[in-house]
Amino acid sequence: MQIMKFVLPDSVQKVAEALETAGYEAYVIGGCVRDILLGETPKDWDLTTNATPQEIQAVFPDSFYENDFGTVGVKTRDEDETLAVIEVTPYRKEGNYSDARRPDTVEFGVSLDEDLKRRDFTVNAIAYRPKTGEFVDQHGGQEDLKKRLIRAVGEPKRRFEEDALRMMRAIRLSAELDFAIESETAVAMHATAENLGKISKERIRDELMRILATKEPMAALSIALKLGLLKYIVPDLERGIGIDQNQAHSYDVFEHNVRAMQHAADKGWSVDLRLAALFHDIAKPESRRWSEEKKDWTFHGHEVVGSRVAKKALEELRFPKETVEKVAKLVRWHMFFSDPDQITLSAVRRIIVNVGVENIQELLNLRICDRIGTGRPKEQPFRLRKYMAMVDEAMRDPINVGMLKVNGNDLMTEVGEKPGPRVGWILHALLEEVLEDPQKNTREYLLEKSRILSSMETAALKDMGEAGKGAQEEAEEAELSKIKAKHKVD
Repeated sequence: MQIMKFVLPDSVQKVAEALETAGYEAYVIGGCVRDILLGETPKDWDLTTNATPQEIQAVFPDSFYENDFGTVGVKTRDEDETLAVIEVTPYRKEGNYSDARRPDTVEFGVSLDEDLKRRDFTVNAIAYRPKTGEFVDQHGGQEDLKKRLIRAVGEPKRRFEEDALRMMRAIRLSAELDFAIESETAVAMHATAENLGKISKERIRDELMRILATKEPMAALSIALKLGLLKYIVPDLERGIGIDQNQAHSYDVFEHNVRAMQHAADKGWSVDLRLAALFHDIAKPESRRWSEEKKDWTFHGHEVVGSRVAKKALEELRFPKETVEKVAKLVRWHMFFSDPDQITLSAVRRIIVNVGVENIQELLNLRICDRIGTGRPKEQPFRLRKYMAMVDEAMRDPINVGMLKVNGNDLMTEVGEKPGPRVGWILHALLEEVLEDPQKNTREYLLEKSRILSSMETAALKDMGEAGKGAQEEAEEAELSKIKAKHKVD
């Protein structure tokens, strides 16, 4: 037994003291104890006690109990979000896990020893009693913290047969803490990998998101592949293994995708962008064709197919609609033509329209990730920097219907157009003109043009509304100079 007093947040200390004063035991438990011992600030706080859920709620009237696991949420009114609710769970003894997901039976208040035995990993099976400064560590968790190891509590195979999601948690913790997975634990993960197929997509998604949010998601997914888990997480990724690319690439499709994702992590970019980088070339295996003319592989249309593959995969993992649509857009348009000597500002504006103003910077960042993923050392060659300058220039101009100086209501009240699809076609026809010449974005000009468009037959108007015109836009010299200086281009 180790005795060591830690200074805990007041809210945690008060909850523990209230339980002890009421005659119960109170231990801080799990990941927060692990983080304390590692010198990290816990992201949340959990306590365990020999009190039942009903007894816990009697001590804390301002609490809630809405689950089958005995966990009571104690409201502390702390301004710190990580301390606003402290979870208190009775000691638990669990029965068999017949579905590899949840225990068939749960017994509350048995003993701390029994509670620690049912924990997932030794580093999460350390309890600390604030009242006495006592540590209870029956499974060598502190030693494994020193060795930087993720080791299952007790018999590893049994732990993963109980809850297969623990395998993903092992990989995630390994990536978060930069720990190795202990060999017997890894062997057991490989032996029980197929049980991950029984886990709900939502739970897999949540762990995947946390893995991608770590500093080393590439290493984590490589472990998942090695242990046979990846096929139950993102099965489409494995299709890229051994698929050689053209001479511009140093790696096969699989390694290229994960390296692109890793660069997004290295830059601290969003998890959405990391997802897009992971999926950006997902459809290259089915798009690959040999070109006799080039004597090399081609992948025409892989971004179009890849967008559909990414959308389906993310929907199956129950990602939010907003995330699915954003990632699908980034994948769809990641092959945008970026030769500044051959494209016009109109073309740049259309890319902004296609991907969305809110996503254009992430599309540019995805191109950077794509480039690094090929094995090229330079993130931003001159041509890409010049394209970025063109994006900044184009962003000064209207690039969606909502930025026009007239709206649908104006067309109905000022022009006399009736509600219906014609209103949208007129607005999009106006946008096409403004994309080509932003100076036309005045209320007077657009209303005058709207009257002309409103007199057209529906079929012709529809064609105008849906068709695009491209033309180069001359920018103000002073502003353009600033943009070029920003991106270090002439």
